[in-house]
This record gives sequence, structure tokens and C-alpha cells, in this order.
Amino acid sequence: MNVQGVNTGSPQHVTPSLLEKFMGRLEPALWTIASLSLFVGFWEFAWWRGWVNPLLLPPPHIFLANLPDQFRFFDPGGTRAGALSTGGSIFSVLGVIAWSSMRVAVGLLLGFVASLTIGLAIRYFRIFGKLVLPLVTMLAPISPVAWIPVAVFLLGIGNPPAIFLVFMAIFFIMTLATLSLIDNVPPNYIQLAQIMGCSKRQIYRHVILPAILPELFVTLRMNLFAAWMVVLIAEAVGVGSGLGQVTMMARNTFNASLVFFTMTLIGLTGFAFDQALRYLQRKVLWWVGPSSVGGI
Repeated sequence: MNVQGVNTGSPQHVTPSLLEKFMGRLEPALWTIASLSLFVGFWEFAWWRGWVNPLLLPPPHIFLANLPDQFRFFDPGGTRAGALSTGGSIFSVLGVIAWSSMRVAVGLLLGFVASLTIGLAIRYFRIFGKLVLPLVTMLAPISPVAWIPVAVFLLGIGNPPAIFLVFMAIFFIMTLATLSLIDNVPPNYIQLAQIMGCSKRQIYRHVILPAILPELFVTLRMNLFAAWMVVLIAEAVGVGSGLGQVTMMARNTFNASLVFFTMTLIGLTGFAFDQALRYLQRKVLWWVGPSSVGGI
């Protein structure tokens, strides 16, 4: 008997509409804007109330008031960023940002690949692990800043020392994180693979590596901010160009407006890097659900 108005079948999956998808993507952007607006609003209110000295802590409406005057401190060629130039435009600023971003990106890529390779090799080859792990453990506590003289002595001035310092900033941490993640792979995963007749190489390639990559990407994103701090220091003392050099020049000339303008650029660029890594994480880790990948 057919009874109208009563759904006796299984519940159907409701596909989100285009508007719901758009709002789902728009919501994080709105929260980001709200967070920045709250911070800038409090800063402007503190200036309005006279709580801060505009010469030392100029609010955004002051250091963003005359952008061409800020642009003239950026060399579009990337070789003399921070030196006074005869003009300047937004393309000059983008050129300096591109040089700093390139150093961070190359250093992160090299550090990620090297740490993953060394970490897997330490656990895969027993003798190699016994020889290399003590050295990695002893070098890990050394601050990347302490490697600046070594980088300059060995690589000179330019891009190589900055890339090397970014590499050193994440290599040891990522290697130790790789070892920890390998040791924490659920034993039943490995036992099931052994029952199915998988070799040691197949277990590492098809079981251990997919199991550790999600958390390893999270660790990489957490160390992104350390990489930016290191490259700015390297640019200030050992490269001679980039956002770090502009910041150092602004400090030496007591140009507070240029300091905060450059800090704004650094913050926006770091945020864009993190978003790019999140996008890459979702694309590379296709077997992980979106809630697990995008949660952090």
C-alpha cells in the first residue's frame, strides 16, 4: 500500500547549493577581515586617544598615507633593495617580495625533501641510522642565527646563504618529526601489510609514507613562520636585499613608517604562503578527508 506523505525509503544525500558552497568559502575570509579590522581599529583608537606616539608607533592611516614615498625605498631589481632610488612603484615592492619569497620557498622545498629522505633512511637502514641520528640530535639545538657566519664564509653574499639558513631552520626539526611520526605509525597497519606479503620497501612506500605525510605537512606549515624570521635576518646581515634589508635600513634611519609598512608586507606575504601550503596540502594528500587537512 502506498501511503502519501510518508518517506519510507533511505535518507537521501542533499547536495549543497552553489550559494552554500560560496558562503562556506566566503566565511573564513569574512572572519579574517573582521580580525584585522578589530586590530586596526584598536590601534587607530589608541592613536586618537593619544596613548601612543605617532612618531614611534604610527597607525595605519599614517604609514599608508603616502605610498609612493614608501615605494622609493624598494629596488625592483632585487640587488639593492633598501637603497634610496629615484622613483618606485608597486612593481618595485612586488619585486622585493618576490626575491624574499623565492628564498623561503626554495629553502622550504629543499629542507622538506632532505628531512623526509634522511628520516626515512635512518629508520630503513639500521647502520646509517646509528651513524647519523646522534649527529642530527646534537646539531638540532643550534639556532639558525648561529649558522649565519658559516653561511657567509662558505657561500658568500647573495641568495645561497639565505636559502641555506632557511634550510637549516627546518631540516633538523623536520627530520626529528619524521622519525617520531614513523615510530607512531599504528602497528596494526604494518602487521596487516606483512600478512599480505608486503616487503620492507613496500611497507615504507605504501604504508608508512602515506601515514606520516599529513602530520608532516602540518609540521612544515608550523615551521613556515620560523623560516620567514630566519630569511629576514639573513637578508639584513648577509644578503644585502629583500624585505629584511629594507627593515634594517628603516631601523637605522629611524623611519618608523617604513618599518611598519614593511612589517605589513611581511605579514601579508606570510599569510599568503600559509594559504598556498594549505592548498598544496589538500592537493597532495588527496586520500585524506578535507576536514582533516583543512583543520589547521
